[in-house]
Amino acid sequence: MNWHPHITVATIVENHGRFLMVEESKGGRAVLNQPAGHLDPNETLIEAAIRETLEETGWDVEPTSVIGIYLYTAPSNGVTYQRVCFAAKPLKHNPDYQLDDGILGAKWLTRAELLEQREHWRSELIIRCIDDYLAGHRHSLALIRPSL
Repeated sequence: MNWHPHITVATIVENHGRFLMVEESKGGRAVLNQPAGHLDPNETLIEAAIRETLEETGWDVEPTSVIGIYLYTAPSNGVTYQRVCFAAKPLKHNPDYQLDDGILGAKWLTRAELLEQREHWRSELIIRCIDDYLAGHRHSLALIRPSL
């Protein structure tokens, strides 16, 4: 059996109690997720978080800390994802930025608004990462070591 976990990043961007979320088309339906995606070759995890946030939301961000590292096996396909979740501060919105294919748009939502839309979550990782962020889980970016 060939088992290949997928390395992904996600970014929690909070501004005045609202979280930057991505609405995307997945499996023919609109779902909500943090700005997130796969690590590309020759890219650091921090670079991936910055890139994915820009590509999916049009926002430039500055990562400030690591919230956590999560393992998730998607019930829909059995694929295991390792997610490194970062906290980041918003720097600048680029409203004319061409968002990735499949991205319907970006939204700023409170935790309560997210809970009201649970049936639209891409996965349970959404609320887990936000709750860890709200609980103050912040680890130094130095935790992420560059490749040798």
